[in-house]
Amino acid sequence: MDVHLRDLRYFVAVAEERHVTRAAERLYVSQPALSKQIRALERQLGFDLLRRLPRGVDLTAEGEALLPRARDLLAVWDRDCWAARAAGGRRTVVVGMQTAVGRDLQRDALAQLRASGWKASLRLVGWSDPTAGLADASSDVAFLWLPLTDPGLVARVLVREPRWVALPAGHRLAARDEIAFADLLDEPFIALSRQAGALRDFWLALDARDGREPVVALEAEGPDEAFEAIGSGLGVALLAEGNAALYSRPGVVCRPVRGLSPAELAVVWRPGTEDDPAVATFLDALLAIPPDPGSVMRSAQ
Repeated sequence: MDVHLRDLRYFVAVAEERHVTRAAERLYVSQPALSKQIRALERQLGFDLLRRLPRGVDLTAEGEALLPRARDLLAVWDRDCWAARAAGGRRTVVVGMQTAVGRDLQRDALAQLRASGWKASLRLVGWSDPTAGLADASSDVAFLWLPLTDPGLVARVLVREPRWVALPAGHRLAARDEIAFADLLDEPFIALSRQAGALRDFWLALDARDGREPVVALEAEGPDEAFEAIGSGLGVALLAEGNAALYSRPGVVCRPVRGLSPAELAVVWRPGTEDDPAVATFLDALLAIPPDPGSVMRSAQ
C-alpha cells in the first residue's frame, strides 16, 4: 500500500488540532481540500481515522495508533532527506522569505555558507503562506515578520523597526513628516490574504483600532501587487521602516506612523532542522550578528 507523505502530514495536523478548519489554516490549504484528502487516506487505509463531531473531530482507535507512527515516519523522512541532499557536500539550504530582506542580514551568513562548501537558494513565497514554505518543508529556514501563525516554529528576532505607511504620492497625508495612526483609521488598506491570519491582522494594526474594523480595499498576494495598488491610488499599507527604502518607487511615498508598536523581523526554522549541518552553518553565521536589545530565542506563542 502506497501512502503519500503529504497525506500523513495532513492527518497529523488534523489530529493535533482536533479540528479540520484550524488544521487547514495551519497547512494553508482549503478546508474542503483537506477533508477530501483525509477521506481519501481513510479509503486507502481501509479504516476511519477520525470521528466527526459537531464541533471538531476526535481520533478513532486506529487513528490513535497511527498518529505516533506517522509522526515518527515524517521525522525520519525529513532527517534522511537532509542526509541525502548533503551527500557529496552539495547540500542546498532553501531560505524562504515573503519580502526582500535587505539590511545586510543574510549577506554574511550566505558568504559563510558558501565558504563551508554549501549552497543557498533564496525563494520568495506569497503572503498566502505566512510560514514562507516552512509549513510544508519546502523551505529549510525563513525570514519572517512576526507574529508567527504556527506555534511549533522557533524564531529569533533579528531586527525591530517602527511601522511606517505607504501612501499614493497625491494622498492628503503625503506631505506630512509623520502621521498619527488615528488619521489612518478610515483609510482603505491593501491587506494580506486571510490565510495570513495573525500576520494580516498585525499589518492592518488591529491592535491599535480599539475594535474598529479596517476598511480593506483589496488583498494582495505579494509586495509588488501591493505597491502597484498603492501607486494606483487604491489604498494604503503599513510596512517596516527598512522596507520603505527597499520598495521605493514612483507614485508611492512612505512616512513614519505614530502610535503603533514596532515590527519584528525574525529568522525562523522548524525544531530539529538545526541538526542539518548546512542549516546549522547558516544559522550560526546569522545568529552571530548581535541582536537588537531585548530580542530572544523563543518558540512562537
